[in-house]
Amino acid sequence: MDLTVWRRLRFALLTLALLLTQVAFAQSAPSVIGTRAIITTWSDPLEALGTLSADESVTLSTTVTDIIAEINFSDGEQVEAGQLLIQLEDAEEQAQLRASQALREERRNASNRSSQLQERNLAARADVEDSQSRLRQAEADIQAIEAQLANYQIKAPFSGRVGFRNISVGALVTPGMNLVTLDKLDVMKLDFSVPEVFLGRLSPGLMLNATTAAYPDEIFSGEIATIGTRVDPVTRSINVRAELDNANGRLRPGMLMEVVVQQHVRDTIVIPEAAIEPSGDRHFVMLIEQGDDATRLTRREIVIGERRNGEVEILEGLSAGDLIVVHGLQLARDGQEARLIGITDDETGIRALLEADR
Repeated sequence: MDLTVWRRLRFALLTLALLLTQVAFAQSAPSVIGTRAIITTWSDPLEALGTLSADESVTLSTTVTDIIAEINFSDGEQVEAGQLLIQLEDAEEQAQLRASQALREERRNASNRSSQLQERNLAARADVEDSQSRLRQAEADIQAIEAQLANYQIKAPFSGRVGFRNISVGALVTPGMNLVTLDKLDVMKLDFSVPEVFLGRLSPGLMLNATTAAYPDEIFSGEIATIGTRVDPVTRSINVRAELDNANGRLRPGMLMEVVVQQHVRDTIVIPEAAIEPSGDRHFVMLIEQGDDATRLTRREIVIGERRNGEVEILEGLSAGDLIVVHGLQLARDGQEARLIGITDDETGIRALLEADR
């Protein structure tokens, strides 16, 4: 036999054997792993960077010049609204108050005597009115001194945490001098900006999550409280303020936080991204239909929505609880019987099912 003919015949036989092997391989039931389409809360995340500030913050100072007599707080102490923090020397003002109080008593007695005499027609009405006027003047003087004395006491305007104490008893303080900071930290304000194109998607009450490098494994939840009234004409962005609960006091003013706003929150069907077969601009999944005698695969077209972290939102084509192929898609064919190795869930993944099937 001619060598060329022999080679052609050998090639034809090898090709036929390969085709037969492929047909047999295609007809054999593939092993697949399934997962169920679930309904979960979904949102379109909007990311930004924000800075924390205290819910209330103030730097306490005095309006008078005098010497510190008492300091009633320690560094970082939690204080209550109205608590006396710093007392200045007020001996001279206290003496003036006592003198004014004595004068008020004297004029009150004089007014009472004038009233009694006038009732017996022994004093003129004008004298009674003059004595009452002098009494009111004395009471006004006392009120003025008491108002001055209030300036010698530095009290907490609200409950919060004081900062470092950089003053000492005996130090001379002057008006406007910074004495101590006070911050209300049980609720924190988170300010960030977003592009103006997202303005229509934002509204007060919208939920968000925030993370910080200080606590990388913790997520802080809050909600949008206020949306700015103006768009920056240079950056074309708008300022947004959110509020975060800080009951444990871990957050501090000035912290940089990564913000993810949960916009367009809805309940939707979600499946793993690995379960999708793209074909041009269309998408398909392999549905697993379990019967009494066999498990059969059915190819189904779906319409997808947003994607995130290996998951895909399904808009059309699947219902909650549908079982689809998530592993073994390469060998799965429409209408083919398959061997179901197992179904993934929150506790069992693909790797665990494959190892158990060995």
